[in-house]
Amino acid sequence: MIAAMPRRPNSKRSDAATDSRPRCNWAKSPQMLEYHDREWGVPVHEDRLLFEFLILEGAQAGLSWETILNKRENYRRAFDRFDARKIAKYDSRKTRALLRDAGIVRNRLKISATIGNAKAFLAVQEEFGTFDKYIWQFVGGKPKINSWDRLQRVPARTPESDAMSKDLKKRGFRFVGSTICYAFMQATGMVDDHAADCFRRR
Repeated sequence: MIAAMPRRPNSKRSDAATDSRPRCNWAKSPQMLEYHDREWGVPVHEDRLLFEFLILEGAQAGLSWETILNKRENYRRAFDRFDARKIAKYDSRKTRALLRDAGIVRNRLKISATIGNAKAFLAVQEEFGTFDKYIWQFVGGKPKINSWDRLQRVPARTPESDAMSKDLKKRGFRFVGSTICYAFMQATGMVDDHAADCFRRR
């Protein structure tokens, strides 16, 4: 579990590893610093990117987020840039190929869940128009700004993530427990959990 600026910063790498601005104390390695400074907690409203984060957070189960970040480009390659329409059509042959792909987490249940989640994702889009419209309803359509003085106070789940998890499961999604949902909410800016003294805090 590891948000928020009004727009996503540009793609130019920051000097996170060399500057001394105060940050959330989980951002230590160069990759985690970069992720913290450029992405974590930036409100996401693009359906494809929301789907990407949902799948990656599920892939993280039992692992560290840094492990998933290290494999992120491999995931984008292996899963057609998280095109849900393509993923929903994956067959057993494609599944076997994914299980041989050392660039991703080769877990049969997680791969199967990704394919099933793509189908559920498309059903949500059909019902609501966009996945964005559906998923942001769990925070009333705007980021929830928290104020934590230290990391230990940040919850692993909330009533909002409980509600999201319950509804996603009802719609056929898997690997969407409440803790995973809260991490997803943090990553996509539905909640801002930057520390009180972090320079990225709203």
